[in-house]
Amino acid sequence: MAEKKTDDLSSIQQINIEEYDYPLSDEQIAKFPLQERDKSKLLLYRNGEVSESIFDRLPDLLPEKSLIIFNNTRVIRARLLFSKNAGAQIEIFCLEPENPHDYAMNFQSHEQCRWTCLVGNSKRWKEGPLKRTLIIENKDVTLTAERILTNGQTHLILFKWDNPSSTFADVLDAAGVLPIPPYLHRDAETSDLQTYQTVYSKINGSVAAPTAGLHFTPEVLTKLESKGFKREELTLHVGAGTFKPVQTETIGGHEMHTEFISVNRSAIANILENTGHIVAIGTTSARTLESLYYIGAFLAHNPDATPDRLAVKQWTPYENKLPQITTEKAIQNILKYLDKNNLDKLITSTQIMIAPGYEFHIVNNMITNFHQPKSTLLLLVSAFVKDNWKKIYDYALTHDFRFLSYGDSSLLINQTGKLTDLVR
Repeated sequence: MAEKKTDDLSSIQQINIEEYDYPLSDEQIAKFPLQERDKSKLLLYRNGEVSESIFDRLPDLLPEKSLIIFNNTRVIRARLLFSKNAGAQIEIFCLEPENPHDYAMNFQSHEQCRWTCLVGNSKRWKEGPLKRTLIIENKDVTLTAERILTNGQTHLILFKWDNPSSTFADVLDAAGVLPIPPYLHRDAETSDLQTYQTVYSKINGSVAAPTAGLHFTPEVLTKLESKGFKREELTLHVGAGTFKPVQTETIGGHEMHTEFISVNRSAIANILENTGHIVAIGTTSARTLESLYYIGAFLAHNPDATPDRLAVKQWTPYENKLPQITTEKAIQNILKYLDKNNLDKLITSTQIMIAPGYEFHIVNNMITNFHQPKSTLLLLVSAFVKDNWKKIYDYALTHDFRFLSYGDSSLLINQTGKLTDLVR
């Protein structure tokens, strides 16, 4: 049976963002995480009802036979600070590698590489390169940043360093500052280097953490495994646009950020085998998984497409230009494509916007934190719980839940089925 048709583009674009606002005081925003990650509060939403538990009880709350999908991206020290001779401080915020364009190759670059960046205090950087001295493996290294091109608010920056044995990853480790969320209104501390990473992070590239995963500990992961839950990983490198609020009256005027995604063939095959039992850890995993459906639908009529044509655009789900096929068929199309091209992973990008009216194709259940008012992440949550987001957020606001990146989380269950245990 084909999937249900998603709402049309015009009605989606006319959604008024003011309907997704709520009062959030600064006191309710968690400035630091709890000392024990898995002791955070966990809101449980199931069958339209809300209750609460503690995160370390998660293995007792998930539906049986769940396949849990984690985003294994790792936050990089993306902020580089330079001082001009006159004393002005210039901040360069690395957004996306430009040359080499591949993240892994860029981090392993020697002597130079290029990135698309934001530049703080840009007006004070009128001309010429910026320089600073670093210490890498007890050697003085000079790092130079040269602005090559400006395109709107972003800048193409050429980085050079004079130690050929050092990689750009070494440079970031020595000079970079972890980009904690701006709404924390504080500087990054040494503790953030550990607490603002998931315990399963592996692949460098994000400028923000996939925060739903911050609650997991080795103990919780071990308990999930002991209870027979299956686990897979994918990669979505979280961009700075994740913090960008919708500033237009309707969401049609908001431009979603594009993010790199990578999913191993083995993970895609496992998703196919477990269709109907998928738990996404965070909105980043959810966006990646849902993007797979549209890639598979595109491949139905374009089996010989080049990799650059697989990128999912912002409004793709609502344009009704792709064939309406089953989830299983879409995933099978991706597997056939990978096999035909001798690829062991799917690498592309997504700009997908998931808003109320969207019908989920792959994600059945989701764990996510509590998001900013009038954000695209809140729109995604609303789409997932069929506009019951106010009931969920009202409960969290009145029951001492902690909000945003270092705050508490929620388990949103749409799948009907037996829970191994249900407690408050």
